[in-house]
Formats: sequence, structure tokens, C-alpha cells
Amino acid sequence: MALIEVLQGDITVDDSDAIVNAANSSLLGGGGVDGAIHAAGGPAILDECRALRATVLPDGLPTGHAVATTAGRLPAGMVIHTVGPKHWEHPDGGVDLLAQCHTASLGAAADAGARTVAFPAISCGVYGWAAADAAPIAVDAVRRWCELHPSTHVERVRFVVFNDDAQRAFAAAVENG
Repeated sequence: MALIEVLQGDITVDDSDAIVNAANSSLLGGGGVDGAIHAAGGPAILDECRALRATVLPDGLPTGHAVATTAGRLPAGMVIHTVGPKHWEHPDGGVDLLAQCHTASLGAAADAGARTVAFPAISCGVYGWAAADAAPIAVDAVRRWCELHPSTHVERVRFVVFNDDAQRAFAAAVENG
């Protein structure tokens, strides 16, 4: 089972093999974590995202799916882009889709050989999820994926969150799971 840890900080300086981007479906940058990753990583990330849009993802990345690109100038080895659910667009708030973001991202990272993966608080913020609601779903999804895929080389999953509320929520989810 992979070690699961929580840190408060800036995911763009995390040196995990893969960092996860809370992207929008266009893959062409945006605000929040997405904008920060594109800005810090430089144009190589956007170039690969544009190539994906021009070929295999002409309609964009669907919610709950994940795709890997270069990390550009980031210290991480790669960026795994995933689109979280907007809480208000789903009758159940998008619980299954939020879990799927985490499992699809881990699958993409493992397929690319990542041993360490860092997640932001996907869908928290402008997508309407409170960290206290999202954290248990995210942590449970990571644990279940790790249990179902013991032969992968993923050794550590880190949640790198931006503020005190998210840090407390994710730390509680890890401790209580």
C-alpha cells in the first residue's frame, strides 16, 4: 500500500514523479491550480495539450478522465491532467466522478512509470466542493486504487493543498481512513 500524506503548499514546486492538474476540459489552461501549473511549467505543457486536442481529444478531456503530458519546467517528471466535477451540475454532487478523477490519474501516472504522485484538492474552490466533503472521497479513491493495483510501482501519494481548511480536511481523511 502506498504511503498517503498531506502537505500544505504549492504543488508547482513538488518534485513528485507526477503532479496532477485540476484542469478544465479544454486543456488549454485556466485559473487556480490549472493556471499555476501552466504558468510555472511553461509553454511545453500547453504545446502537448494542444497536440492532444488536435488528435485524440478534439472535444476536450471528459470529466473524470486523465491524460499525461510533459511537466515542462516544473520539478515534477510529468503532469497528469484531470477534470473534476462541478458540484452543482450533478444530482449527487458528482461523487463518483470525483473519485474517478483520482483513480484515472493514478492509472495514468502508473502507466507512465511514476512512483510518486501529488494531487491538489480537485474540484475544491470554483467547482463548488468543500474540502471537508471532497477529502474523504479523494482519500478513499486513492486507497481503493492502491489496494486493487498492488503490483504498480506507486509508492507515495501526496495531497498538496493550498490552505488551512483543506489541509485539516485531507489530514483528517487520511487519519480516519
